[in-house]
Amino acid sequence: MPVIVLEARDFTSPLFLVRTLEVLSSCTAFSLVASLEHKNSNSSSDHSSDTFRIFCMFTWCFFFVVSLLIHIISIIQFHSLIPISWKNLTMTVALLGVLMNLSSTVVFPWIVMDHGTMSSRALAATVASGLTFVAYASESFVLRTQAHEQRGYISSFPGFLKIVQLWGGLKMIPLMVLISNLTTGVQWQFWVSCVSYAICVFIALITLVVILGDFAGRCLLPFDRFLAAFSLIGVLLYMLATVICLTKILQLTEMDSNPNNLNVVIMETVVSSITLLAYTVDLAFSIKLLCDRSHI
Repeated sequence: MPVIVLEARDFTSPLFLVRTLEVLSSCTAFSLVASLEHKNSNSSSDHSSDTFRIFCMFTWCFFFVVSLLIHIISIIQFHSLIPISWKNLTMTVALLGVLMNLSSTVVFPWIVMDHGTMSSRALAATVASGLTFVAYASESFVLRTQAHEQRGYISSFPGFLKIVQLWGGLKMIPLMVLISNLTTGVQWQFWVSCVSYAICVFIALITLVVILGDFAGRCLLPFDRFLAAFSLIGVLLYMLATVICLTKILQLTEMDSNPNNLNVVIMETVVSSITLLAYTVDLAFSIKLLCDRSHI
């Protein structure tokens, strides 16, 4: 099969320009951070800095590689040979890139950067991360404004909620690593939270694989019923996790412990609450869809 390359006018299209900006800005961000001097310390604040540094570096490197692959495949028009839903894949990467790079843009200057000795490279990395976030937000807007037949399920509001749910689970990974080192609270709280988040991440990944692979028609039961069941499980598990988070905040406040520990638990509570809201709204949409179909 001959390789088809984009025409000259396509190289100045908004989609081509924002994807180029994504690749360049994400590469710049992780290159600058990799060149910074790393200080080893056993304090809790430095442990938080190391954990979130790894999270930020992973985010920038991962989306640099994925965006570069999507950019190359789009240029040579090779996506028709890939057995996945291309319109859902590109929108998934764009929306997840918005949320993950927004998290990195906030976390890096707040926690990772050394505020005592401000570095020009660290500031430049923060700006590059912000440009990456803007680029992914622009791509999601461009994809959202395409013709209706060129938009997939992820371009809809329920599809966006699925991405928020996945983002919430992924954001919990570095938070759980930090919370595992806290000496406050009882052990069962940590393990219940970990199991709840792991189940929800697994469910979100299954849902995403089914959507990207167009496997909805091969399910034994109607896929909308699976979505409703998954949303209900997510609501119950994140409700439990949010209650545990609030309990841990009260415990840390009464014990007057390290402020860094309290900040980590507050971050977990905020992310858990946002994800719980996403699951709740998604459940409402799923119930409404089932009710509408039952009247047809």
